[in-house]
Amino acid sequence: MAQNIVEKILAEHILSGKAEAGSEVTIRIDQTLTQDATGTMTYLQLEAMKPTKLATELSVSYVDHNTTQIGFENFDDHKYLQSIARKYNIHFSRAGNGICHQVHLERFGAPGKTLLGSDSHTPTGGGIDMFAVGAGGLDVAVAMARGNFTFNYPSVTRVLLKGKLEPWCAAKDVILKLLQIMTTKGNVGAVIEYGGPGVKSLSVPERATITNMGAELGVTTSVFPSDENTHAFLTAQGRSDRYTPLEADPQSRYEKTIEIDLSAIVPLVAQPHSPGNIARVADITGLKVDQVVIGSCTNSSYHDLMIAARMVEQHVLHPDVSFVVAPGSRQVLRMITDNGGLSALIGAGARLAENACGFCIGNSMAPGTDSVSIRTSNRNFLGRSGSKSAKLYLTSVETAVASAIKGELYDPRRLGLAYPKIKQPAHFQIDDSMIIPPAKGESTKKESTVEIFRGPNIGQPPLNDPLPERIEGSVTIRVGDKITTDHIMPAGDKLKYRSNIPRYAEFVFLPLDEKFSERAMENKNKGVANIIVGGLSYGQGSSREHAALCPMYLGVKAVIAKSFERIHIANLINAGILPLTFDHENDYELLDQGDEVVMENLPETLTGAKELYLFNRTKNIKIRLKYMLSHQDIQFILAGGKLNYLRK
Repeated sequence: MAQNIVEKILAEHILSGKAEAGSEVTIRIDQTLTQDATGTMTYLQLEAMKPTKLATELSVSYVDHNTTQIGFENFDDHKYLQSIARKYNIHFSRAGNGICHQVHLERFGAPGKTLLGSDSHTPTGGGIDMFAVGAGGLDVAVAMARGNFTFNYPSVTRVLLKGKLEPWCAAKDVILKLLQIMTTKGNVGAVIEYGGPGVKSLSVPERATITNMGAELGVTTSVFPSDENTHAFLTAQGRSDRYTPLEADPQSRYEKTIEIDLSAIVPLVAQPHSPGNIARVADITGLKVDQVVIGSCTNSSYHDLMIAARMVEQHVLHPDVSFVVAPGSRQVLRMITDNGGLSALIGAGARLAENACGFCIGNSMAPGTDSVSIRTSNRNFLGRSGSKSAKLYLTSVETAVASAIKGELYDPRRLGLAYPKIKQPAHFQIDDSMIIPPAKGESTKKESTVEIFRGPNIGQPPLNDPLPERIEGSVTIRVGDKITTDHIMPAGDKLKYRSNIPRYAEFVFLPLDEKFSERAMENKNKGVANIIVGGLSYGQGSSREHAALCPMYLGVKAVIAKSFERIHIANLINAGILPLTFDHENDYELLDQGDEVVMENLPETLTGAKELYLFNRTKNIKIRLKYMLSHQDIQFILAGGKLNYLRK
């Protein structure tokens, strides 16, 4: 029977379950990656499981998010991560080596492999034909300890690419077009598989840009075929031995097909405050720009930065624009240095930022009050940049540099320049000196003697109580649609408390309600459960499990929403928080902040697959709720979370 790419990869990795869309399956995980913002809690949870050795082929710990060291917390956490890597034979990518997704693509990714990462943009690996999935830290810890991951087998949507991109139109515009078609909601449980004759016109870095930002669609992951372009990329990285051709069979089946003519793609922009708020750049005129930032895991490849360098060689930057460039890795930085790109960028007035996530998560380069920032990153949520009043527009590198030159959002086709021809190098400059590999030949006994460094900011994974028979509580907050994990658990300068849950919990819902944490803790101390009510697509964005762990610490027992995003609902279940949806979306209006509510007979209801009701005492209303929980999910929730369950 003909198989598509997704079916081929998963068929080689399924350990249990049926290969049917929506059915729960467990697959073998070949590789994992973590980054320091989520990795500290991941490894604390790994320690709690006390594995004697890891079950994966390869695991890599990256330091790329919190590299700014104001205070002791980040440096201490990095030392903790390095000592953990030494103990468990994990590759350790030091601060300054680069962004996890860029480096993993360059140095570790391999076609046909499965990759689970504690970062929502792990699907970047799909650009090299990996089945690469973002997940919460506990799921990644379990994958390292036990070698598996359980999720719902996906439906597969084919995106058929035809034609070839015209000059000044980029891979970023392709994924923005798909976001315009599919939007940021309603795609949970799907995987995007790219195919068609247009695929061969896209290099691996361009494919990775597309799969990276596929995370904003809400899909499980995205994949491209492994072909001669994949082979050329791996050969240039000195890793041709990892190449495996992998394409869909003729007559493969798909849930649906979306056709995109690459030759019809035009420069696009995601307007504030959603990656799905798409418009044509040509349709927006006179938008004054204050800042342009190039980089992030979406657009920081050698090709991206050399395009920028060749553009600024021919034009002077606008004096009112702050222009920032952040390479994705040391390899990229060294390559553009050797090829004159760095000199051109600095000569044009660019500010060089570290090879890190930095600006993308609000850790640096925050724009000014009410300013407009054009960025090549993947998210423009309200306040994510570090400036709540700023307006972020997401574009391709070509559009971003054109805007830096003109001082306004500008269609690069209007510059009148010849499009720079940047060839992919036949050989990249390989330098893995900032990756500390596992020590060869060390015995398990020696590994067990490694001393783990723990600074004063590092705590323990918080534990929940088993699910009670009865939840009697209060609606502590009611929020609207598209609430992101940045709304729930702000990043930026607050991320340094990621390994200190009691401290980090002080900032839950800070962008929306400064009093939430105080109110929730008061309820908890009184024995009153906290209930969160949300709208559509609750939990968009980052994979950070802190958006579940910190509310759990504050006594949140249930979240009731119109719908959830995939990673966040898994994190809620892992934390022992009951995720529920309304039987009728309009019932959302029947709950207000401050309402006193009751749910009874919960273990009996869940294990017996019975109807679940919430009684609103304040309004004297009975509301029917739904739950989409597997048998395993229910066991986790009954135990008070996945870590509790695994410990037993």
